[in-house]
Amino acid sequence: MAVGKNKRLTKSKKGGRKKATDPFLKKEWYKLVAPSIFAVKDAGRTLITKTQGTKIASDGLKGRVFEMNLADLNKNEALAFRKIRLCIEDVQGYNCLMNFHGMDMTRDKLCSLIRKKQSIIEGSVDCRTTDGYTVRMFCIAFTRPQENQIKSTCYAQSAQIKAIRAKMVAVMTEVGTKGDLKSLVKELISAPIGDQIAREATCIFPIKDCYIRKVKVLKKPKFDVTELMEWHSADEKTADTGKPVEAAKEEGLAGSGGRL
Repeated sequence: MAVGKNKRLTKSKKGGRKKATDPFLKKEWYKLVAPSIFAVKDAGRTLITKTQGTKIASDGLKGRVFEMNLADLNKNEALAFRKIRLCIEDVQGYNCLMNFHGMDMTRDKLCSLIRKKQSIIEGSVDCRTTDGYTVRMFCIAFTRPQENQIKSTCYAQSAQIKAIRAKMVAVMTEVGTKGDLKSLVKELISAPIGDQIAREATCIFPIKDCYIRKVKVLKKPKFDVTELMEWHSADEKTADTGKPVEAAKEEGLAGSGGRL
């Protein structure tokens, strides 16, 4: 072999071992801010690689979906069976502003409701809120025995199940279309919809444990910062400002100039 033809002999090996660096040195923490309808605003932290070149950190954060427990967000252990899904809509500084993305029920709660010798009735409906969100709601209910019933089973006939499902769809459509998404989420959290369906369906067949099992946000309107800030601004109507106190009236005898 002629001298000087192989140029790689004098150079170091290509692709030598790189120095091991901690990957977390390239990352930074962002704060998750929940909407003002929940009691807890600080919902946690999330991690993202720092902005480098054309890869911007805020673009990687937008669209992230987080699943949280409603008991933690509202400081109420009675709501521990509810799971809330929140989506990052905007990033301001190191704060990630989140919006409602869906709701679900925990598996252990759902399994505790299912029993033998009763019928399960489920219904779903797609509805559009006044502010342009398309929401799909799922409802579940179970039949119960009537008062003073001797028979051990309480199965409903298919015609009765259809009638109860029609009631479910009617109530969910009315609730979903009468207001915006914010008012709908407030009703879903307080859970009066299941009680309303149970009351209206009792005339067809007695039912119990009626819940809105799941909620999905299918379509969202075009992103608007002002609408998002309404979710994160304090609600003046619900703020407890107290009651005005009336000044105490002085009691006196007639003709004594107000003095005793």
